[in-house]
Amino acid sequence: MDPTVSIIIPCYNEQATICYLLESVSRQTYPQACIEVIIADGQSTDQTRQEIERFRAEQPGLSIRVVENPLRNIPAGLNLALNAASHEVIVRLDAHSIPRPDYVERCVCALTEGLGDVVGGVWDIQPGRTGPRGVGWVARAISTAAAHPLAVGDARYRYTSQSGLVDTVPFGAYKRSLVERVGPYDERLLTNEDYEFFTRVRQDGGKIWLDPAIRTVYFARPSLGQLARQYVRYGYWKQRMLRRYPGTLRWRQALPPLFLLSLIVLLLLSPFFLQARVGLIGELGVYVGVLFAAGLLSAWRKKDPSLMIGLPLAITVMHFSWAAGFLWSMVKRET
Repeated sequence: MDPTVSIIIPCYNEQATICYLLESVSRQTYPQACIEVIIADGQSTDQTRQEIERFRAEQPGLSIRVVENPLRNIPAGLNLALNAASHEVIVRLDAHSIPRPDYVERCVCALTEGLGDVVGGVWDIQPGRTGPRGVGWVARAISTAAAHPLAVGDARYRYTSQSGLVDTVPFGAYKRSLVERVGPYDERLLTNEDYEFFTRVRQDGGKIWLDPAIRTVYFARPSLGQLARQYVRYGYWKQRMLRRYPGTLRWRQALPPLFLLSLIVLLLLSPFFLQARVGLIGELGVYVGVLFAAGLLSAWRKKDPSLMIGLPLAITVMHFSWAAGFLWSMVKRET
């Protein structure tokens, strides 16, 4: 007998993508009779619920349930979906992702083989769309930056081709018994709830396994404003998590706030010390030079000249937004 699978999806105002996700779930190579879909909807104000109902009417063979998420945040939605789920294996997805047809099958196989307590794969990051005009040069730059080591460091799930043990994977699949062992998602963290959950798994002796054959399309933010808000939020809640788990800090997370702090200090000292002015100009010069070289290389590889400017711009927004959110979280009192 194939293990039964509950796919849990937190959702809020995802009318543009929810049916793409449900369609991809309906086309999974894993037996549809063994799958149920639990969507925790944060009281969407667009046409998300109508899109779900329309798809359910067209695909009666796929079990789809919607649970209300009055708190309208991701960890609360995940926990509500977990409570409503009834199957043996949990596969967590997002409403703006499109898993490959063999996604569930490969996740279940990896869990059955004991490769990890949590298994996951690699994002195929695609540009987000802003409307009928389709994908613009900014959206292409953001999707390229989101998979570039200069932007994401050693977050292997964004670019690797090698299987192995990691500290985190996108979304994640695991057995229900794991939640009973380590507890549900922490609803005090409005972002970074996955990483905190995986931290508890690792502290309990569990393993996080990444297999690049497990793949899902993920749509990046389409504009620099949305990207900045996303990374401010990431940095803010990462710092909140690190207050509880300081040993989980990775160099890719520490460098942006340290870089921004160094610039602030040098800028404040520049009116008084020549060395500070030289240091500020040198540090910015190296930073801009490295990003420009990365943009030039990406533009050549992808045959997209706009990346010469777009990639450095997107990476800069990611670095400084993350750093600002992180530093703001450090000085803001926890409520």
